[in-house]
Amino acid sequence: MISQTAEYALRAMVFLAMQKSAVTSQDIAATTKVPPGYLSKLMQQLVKSKLVNSQRGIGGGFVLSRKPAEISILDVVNAVDPIERITTCPLDIKSHGLNLCPLHKRLSAAAHQVELAFAQSNLAELVDEAASPLCTSVPLTN
Repeated sequence: MISQTAEYALRAMVFLAMQKSAVTSQDIAATTKVPPGYLSKLMQQLVKSKLVNSQRGIGGGFVLSRKPAEISILDVVNAVDPIERITTCPLDIKSHGLNLCPLHKRLSAAAHQVELAFAQSNLAELVDEAASPLCTSVPLTN
């Protein structure tokens, strides 16, 4: 449903949302099981998108740029690998123009529903749900 890139970015962002201070890329990679080289590129994209701040030096690392409740899942996904919507015929059939066939119309509608669901969920909710006694597995804690 989403790319591995988006999954990795979400893991990193949820992990950052669980932290009280800056975290190094090595710590993020180890906990989230994201390959370090790949994580480095993702973190650059997240900094560029203003979702994350980086701090150099002793005590440095990465922190969220805003409160977890202010960062939606859609914000994270759009920063690294936006969900593609179908607006014109992907087969380039000229007679279709902007009128999508039934298949592509449904695929576009499904992508829209995913966008809405992601826009309505934020990092704070994910952290809170993970802390709930009803949650039996918390993948981003040691």
